[in-house]
Amino acid sequence: MKKELVQFRCSVYEKKLLKVKARKSGLSISEYCRRAAFNDRIIERMTDEQIEAYKMLVKYQRNFKLITNMFRKRNPKLAEEVAQLANEIRQHLISFKK
Repeated sequence: MKKELVQFRCSVYEKKLLKVKARKSGLSISEYCRRAAFNDRIIERMTDEQIEAYKMLVKYQRNFKLITNMFRKRNPKLAEEVAQLANEIRQHLISFKK
């Protein structure tokens, strides 16, 4: 339970920037400042456009994995290249989550 009040001064532009960053991360300004002061992790929420891009990458990664399995016996070199591409997409998806 938070009972104590802490105040600090900032310029109008700093306050607007704090509001924007807090809104992007889905936090109140006070919670955002608290996390920033204690070096806690602050995660920005994904926009609708980013969510759509993420879903598309997931679909492409899955499709490339299926293509790899389909060509594994017929053309091993092609299957290896497609598998490498699927792994690159997977690495991007992992970095996307962070």
